[in-house]
Amino acid sequence: MKREIHPEYKKAKVVCACGNSFETGSTKEELKVEICSSCHPFFTGKQKLVDSGGRVEKFKRKYGLE
Repeated sequence: MKREIHPEYKKAKVVCACGNSFETGSTKEELKVEICSSCHPFFTGKQKLVDSGGRVEKFKRKYGLE
């Protein structure tokens, strides 16, 4: 490897939107993420259903599923 062309690798603090934080290695000192293993549905086993603007109801009415 060539010398002095690679970025400096240091400890980084990762902060999630849910409030969880942990340390990892990165070229940046702080990373902000929207979702992490503490709040992701795959890891928590909980699923959040988001209905944007009544689209589910509109679909059900359109196809007579109510």
